[in-house]
Amino acid sequence: MHKLCLLPKIDSPEDIKKLNKNALRKLSTEVGQYIQDVVENVGGHYSSPLGVVDLTIALHYLYNSPSDKIIWDVGHQAYAHKILTGRRDAFKNMRQKGGISGFLKRDESPHDIFGAGHASTSISAALGFAHARDRKKTKDQIVAIIGDGAMTGGLAYEGINNLGYHRTQLTIVLNDNSHSISKSVGALSHYLTRVVTNPTYNRIRNDIWEISGKLPLSSHIRKIMRKTEEGIKGYLTPGALFEELGLRYIGPIDGHNLDELIRTFRAVKKMNTPVLVHVYTRKGKGSKLAEEDAVKYYSIGGKAKQKVENAAPDYSNVFGQSIIQLAEKDDKVVCITAAMEIGTGMTPFIEKYPDRYVDVGIAEEHAVTYSSGLAAEGYKPIVPIYSTFMQRAYDHILHDALLQNLPLVYCMDRSGVVGPDGPTHHGVFDLAFMQTLPGMIVTAPKDGNELRNLIATALESGKNFSIRYPKASSREFDENGAAEILEIGKWDVLHNGSDTAIFAVGSMVGMILDAKKELYSELGYLPTIVNARFIKPLDSELIFEICQNHKNIITIEEGVLSGGFGSAVSTFLHDNGLDNKLHRIGIPDQFVEHATRDELLVELGLCPENIISVLKSENVGEEVYEL
Repeated sequence: MHKLCLLPKIDSPEDIKKLNKNALRKLSTEVGQYIQDVVENVGGHYSSPLGVVDLTIALHYLYNSPSDKIIWDVGHQAYAHKILTGRRDAFKNMRQKGGISGFLKRDESPHDIFGAGHASTSISAALGFAHARDRKKTKDQIVAIIGDGAMTGGLAYEGINNLGYHRTQLTIVLNDNSHSISKSVGALSHYLTRVVTNPTYNRIRNDIWEISGKLPLSSHIRKIMRKTEEGIKGYLTPGALFEELGLRYIGPIDGHNLDELIRTFRAVKKMNTPVLVHVYTRKGKGSKLAEEDAVKYYSIGGKAKQKVENAAPDYSNVFGQSIIQLAEKDDKVVCITAAMEIGTGMTPFIEKYPDRYVDVGIAEEHAVTYSSGLAAEGYKPIVPIYSTFMQRAYDHILHDALLQNLPLVYCMDRSGVVGPDGPTHHGVFDLAFMQTLPGMIVTAPKDGNELRNLIATALESGKNFSIRYPKASSREFDENGAAEILEIGKWDVLHNGSDTAIFAVGSMVGMILDAKKELYSELGYLPTIVNARFIKPLDSELIFEICQNHKNIITIEEGVLSGGFGSAVSTFLHDNGLDNKLHRIGIPDQFVEHATRDELLVELGLCPENIISVLKSENVGEEVYEL
């Protein structure tokens, strides 16, 4: 743990404004050290928040939050912001049950102007705030911070396009930490930045512009002036695109030079026009390991020991191995993802088949429509995207894939509760929204072998096929095994009982199987246990058969009850005149906060204790069955 001298005295942005330049630099060092200490202990994003410490201090030094609106894009940029806005001590328990969130939350602090978990939202939100300010005729400044990665999302350009049309005062800070827009940073660019932010330059520029309008051939003269300025800046700086869209482009500037940052933003505050400030930062600043490998240290787990379920690889790893096996047999198999190469387990596939993989950036909508184009030409696209991010592509799945009968395989990693990242990242809605789509097959494997089987089945089916799986151990996976083609819509009875049947989906199957001894010990019997691996279509034949021999049905799913698997079973029973008693276990109609995955499963009743409680309360299962 680093020794902190200055940071303990900073309780609000007002305290930052009292510091001199040397003290600001010291504060920057201490904030970076504090982030490292906390994240190494409790886990969280690592390299990204370290890269924006100086930028955060400069913004809070010059702007008056929360009356001035500082709007962050993606919450893991905002660790320093949280620390400097009265949450320094609370930050120690970030992402822990009962602690503060790792992302922006409006109900957590008045300085969290707009919530952020998914990317590319800050510019659109900021423009909404700017128009509200203009209507109210107030003078507050609006600042939107967005990373270069988030600039791959179309929403960012929709916001910029609208801003360029309205031309209201708003400052966009482009935090460029991977040189994805331009690699050219030199003395001349810095010089131009100082020139174009100089008040004298801007006053003379505006005066000449006004005078030229009064001269003969004024429109021609102005056209020449604009083209000359745009030509010089377009040649020497990467800002021509933004200028054409109606924004003043400032930059690039060094995001770790506090003097330059303060000087630039002080000048920008006086500009009554949309401005984009291009700031270069270095991920992992202050941590040698993170600076050398920002990808590896993008996020770390912390010192707390995670529960090891068994020796089986996690589902992401199984996915990566499975698609390699399947691609070896079919050269039409291709993989498309949205900036989640490592998270979805695709690195081995990319190494073996670099020409059969495309990363479209943070652009889930584009990923689906692009994949639909590939499917139209006879390819077999597999689209691995986190469940929470697949929500963004809903319309594209419907309009561009399903409506045109273009088959895609949607592999939704991080389905269910994901733990400390909280409500913006829990993947609990996919079972519900995928079921609403005509022609969509919706599935969930009970283990790694079944995941491989479902992917193979999906590719052979020629249909739009949704497969969801959690951030957890796959329980069982034979690396040398071969894929089996499953009959679509057929479930698997894992234990025959009577009176009560449990229809379990995906991760819940393993939980039930692990709890067999506990169930038997508490109840003196075991219910029928069914692996309901197809959520759509349901196994209607098996449901009819079970309903004839069982009085009670329990459904359990790691997803929302509203519109989920249990709802589908309930509708089926009603529509077919079946009067079996049904009890649905799942996630209620609420957003789930952050905690560990195990803590959340217990809290939500997705655990043996709740199953036992339900069975006892229903007074079911009088016969005794052997394990």
